Amino acid sequence: MKINLLKYFAYSFLFLTFISSASLLYSQSKRPLEIDDLFRIRRVSDPQLSPDGKWIAFVITDVNKENNSFSRDIYLIPSVGGELRRLTTHPANDVHPRWSPNGKTIAFESDRTGESQIWLIDVDGGEAKQLTDVTTGASNPVWLLNGKAIAFISSVYPEYSTKPFNESNELNKKKDEQKAKSKVKARIMKKLLYRHWNVWTDEKRQHIFVTPLSGGEPRDYTPGDRDAVPTSSTFSAGDDFDSSPDGSEIAYTSPPAENEAWNTNHDIYIVSSDGKVTQLTTNPAADGFPRYSSDGKYIAYRAQRRPGFEADKWELMLYDRKSKTHVSLTEKFDASVGPFVWDSKNTKIFFTSEENANQQIFSINIKDKKITKIIEGGTNGEVNISSDGKMVYFSRHTLNRPNEIFSATADGKNVKALTHINDSLFQNIIMNEPKSIIYTGAEGTPIQAWLITPPGFSPANKYPLVLLVHGGPQGAWENGWHFRWNAQIWAAQGYVILAPNPRGSTGFGQKFVDEISGDWGGKVYEDLMKGVAYAETLPYVDNKRMASAGASYGGYMANWLATHTDKFRTIITHAGVYNFYSMYGTTDEVWFDEWEHGGTPWDAKEEYEKFSPHAHAKNLLKFRTPMLIIHNEYDYRVPVTEAMQLFTTLQRMGIESNFLYFPDEGHGVLKPQNSEFWHKTVFEWLKKYIGS
Repeated sequence: MKINLLKYFAYSFLFLTFISSASLLYSQSKRPLEIDDLFRIRRVSDPQLSPDGKWIAFVITDVNKENNSFSRDIYLIPSVGGELRRLTTHPANDVHPRWSPNGKTIAFESDRTGESQIWLIDVDGGEAKQLTDVTTGASNPVWLLNGKAIAFISSVYPEYSTKPFNESNELNKKKDEQKAKSKVKARIMKKLLYRHWNVWTDEKRQHIFVTPLSGGEPRDYTPGDRDAVPTSSTFSAGDDFDSSPDGSEIAYTSPPAENEAWNTNHDIYIVSSDGKVTQLTTNPAADGFPRYSSDGKYIAYRAQRRPGFEADKWELMLYDRKSKTHVSLTEKFDASVGPFVWDSKNTKIFFTSEENANQQIFSINIKDKKITKIIEGGTNGEVNISSDGKMVYFSRHTLNRPNEIFSATADGKNVKALTHINDSLFQNIIMNEPKSIIYTGAEGTPIQAWLITPPGFSPANKYPLVLLVHGGPQGAWENGWHFRWNAQIWAAQGYVILAPNPRGSTGFGQKFVDEISGDWGGKVYEDLMKGVAYAETLPYVDNKRMASAGASYGGYMANWLATHTDKFRTIITHAGVYNFYSMYGTTDEVWFDEWEHGGTPWDAKEEYEKFSPHAHAKNLLKFRTPMLIIHNEYDYRVPVTEAMQLFTTLQRMGIESNFLYFPDEGHGVLKPQNSEFWHKTVFEWLKKYIGS
């Protein structure tokens, strides 16, 4: 066969030109992550498997930036994957879906009448029906497993809690209305924990109520001056109470009866339908999250061993209801057990646990205590097990992708994404895969960190570096998506991001966690600075353009860095402790400070001063690092006065500093327009000092 070489080369040239042009157009259509993408993302949460295993109910949260609000609705998807079905369409917030035992009805929480109440909706369709009408609101519905009633939480005034419901309901309403109408807004505090996290407790208690589906008044199962669920998220793992298989009793987690602000002794109690209360645990440290086996033989729960230490290892405990014995299933497992679920045969328990900056799913055999890793990679959670025990359903997010719902066989194989809520958005976004690195920290200890490079990265170029320090301090930069401190949106500004997990970080063994207590600015500071030194050896890092930022403990470390090094062109501190003395006197949970510093300020004065940034304030003059300070009025964990003290000091010293203050936010910045302003302010500040 003869070939016309001229035509061949001409066609080849045209073909290659077409391919090159198409590739160029494709690359040009993709773009870096934008701040607005954080509000375009549809947020998937709370997957709940139906009793027959055919459907998954879950929540999608959409952001309305213009209205500065969120809307939440409940959706269904087949458990094998397929088309979504929207179950609720009300403009209010519909959350916390829970299946009835027969799988025909979903109970959920909605604020469509103003105050949050419990509603019911048939899975086959139709209008939702309001179940509760409690003046103090109703949340967290849990079905009694006989299917005849629903338990829920309501925060009520304890002095009325022993009265009949209609009377107590009216008295609660009247007291709230009187407070709202009164021109006097003064409060008289009689004991600590008068405010918590971002709200004033107003002397109310969170009680468990049970309301029958057949009609009749709800009943307060836990009357009196004590909460029936943890008031601190530190001691919560989800729905912190559970129904026995026959519906005759409820096991629940109660915070300390006294000295709540400096006591972590949460215990598990059982209340029967006739009102009899039995204390299940007497451990002086924290116990919680009770779960009955479906045969009623056992109650599994989580427990810590060291009183006063909120970051102690959580062990999975098993209570034999017949022999009345308690045994730890994970005593030798060197990590905390997160939320868990029984399998249908009551032979295994599936749980989540952090491991090397990921959150994995494990199973444990309750007979031989053998632990098997089932699912790994990313931040996996919200586990459901099919009734035949063959399938596991869970949510997963990573540093590159927000939450979606997945399935796998119970041995961890055949992992499959069931939802693809944000695929269309992310197919047009360029971001690089985070790299997990190990470097040598203080005393030769290996330190894991995430290294994230900007879109369009070339190792031949030089980029500014931003060191991100996580909060806690007993926390971690996990392989997970974050809407407040998102490493990819920082990298998209043109920065190389270093996010280390130094001493105190969770997921690297309990000894590693423990080593930060009493040493907040010691070895952990060295761990971080050795990470910076490692980054400086990378040919693409410009060590003359480096910044650091962090929130909570990360904000504290930002303040510590400002008094101990001149490595950074600027430092950003959000909700950080500046003065350990004032922090102790104004925070809510003082058990935290007492553990971390080995006592109270009057008993351990030197410990409070040793690592307090304010005690090293003169060094601010030595380094003169410009600082952006961010803090919020409703932050009762690290009160805003910490930022005010630092800002006053910097201004008096003539050191360049700005103070970004939100009068309507708590420890984090959550409202969409506030979040947008936060990000723009932060990135403009960084651009001023290290470019982009």
